[in-house]
Amino acid sequence: MARKTAELKLRQKTEWTAQAPQRPSRLADQLYEQILDRIVSGAMPEGEKLPSESQLCELYGVSRPVVREALSRLQADGVVISRHGSGSFVQRRPAQAFSLLAPIGDVADLMRCMEFRVALEGEAAYLAAMRRSEADLDRIKRAFGELERVIHNGEVGGEADQAFHVAIAAAAQNRLFVHAMEIFAEHTLKGMDLARKLSLRQSARRLQLVQQEHLRILQAIEAEEPHEAREAMRTHIDNARIRVLTDSAEP
Repeated sequence: MARKTAELKLRQKTEWTAQAPQRPSRLADQLYEQILDRIVSGAMPEGEKLPSESQLCELYGVSRPVVREALSRLQADGVVISRHGSGSFVQRRPAQAFSLLAPIGDVADLMRCMEFRVALEGEAAYLAAMRRSEADLDRIKRAFGELERVIHNGEVGGEADQAFHVAIAAAAQNRLFVHAMEIFAEHTLKGMDLARKLSLRQSARRLQLVQQEHLRILQAIEAEEPHEAREAMRTHIDNARIRVLTDSAEP
């Protein structure tokens, strides 16, 4: 019996360390992605308890702060839940297509980019509702119309989605918003492509839901309602982050 228990522990350790993260950089990101990969693959089903912090430190040869940061990110994304005195458990298994479409090595960055965009673009929408010109509004409406076209044609529409958000940033009449979006343009587009591809695989309803969120942002800016515009934008981006990590049509 003792021998079988020892063999089981060795096998579990081998499974967890088969793809141990590289030491030089971004250890928390790498650990985040490897735990996420185990959850997506079904190796750790919903409700299963993760190894303890000390066990993860030993298995991956990383410090406790690295483990805590990785777990904190998984918790922020709603994939893992922490129960006081009990440990961390799998709360949600992302869509199986996630592992096929998500760019390996970029997942952590994409999710943190979405988190950053909530703050950045929420304020851009707020200012756009206060300062937009008729020309700005026309540009936003044209971008929205292009999104309608790509949805009708069954296209991914990542670039059209990005154009809509950039048009709103430009309407804020502060070039730094546009400049910030240019800096993160590559990550933003990857995130939008991933979210929209997953939505196309799931159901037409998901992209319609996204477009309804876009419409609420547009309507708030057109009505010059800054608080509503900010809330609509923040909700939209946060919902996009959640939709990436769930099979549900709803956010």
